[in-house]
Amino acid sequence: NPVNSVVPAMCELYKKAGFDPRKICGVTSLDIVRANKFVHEATGVPLETVDVPVVGGHAGATILPLFSQVPAAQTLSAEQITALDKHVQ
Repeated sequence: NPVNSVVPAMCELYKKAGFDPRKICGVTSLDIVRANKFVHEATGVPLETVDVPVVGGHAGATILPLFSQVPAAQTLSAEQITALDKHVQ
């Protein structure tokens, strides 16, 4: 994915220009937003209180949402977590 390559380069350009490189969003940000929304929909917990860490890449099975780190997701069954994993991927 070209975005995966462009984000680090843009961060370096931002640093050199004196801008905050943390303002650059990559594709993992999209995966986080999607995972948060799916947990919210499955649990009814307010969206602004859900923060699912996502690690890995941005291609299918390489995306790994860490639902175990989210208090709201603790109420979900193993089957629901598996379905959410597939949905995020």
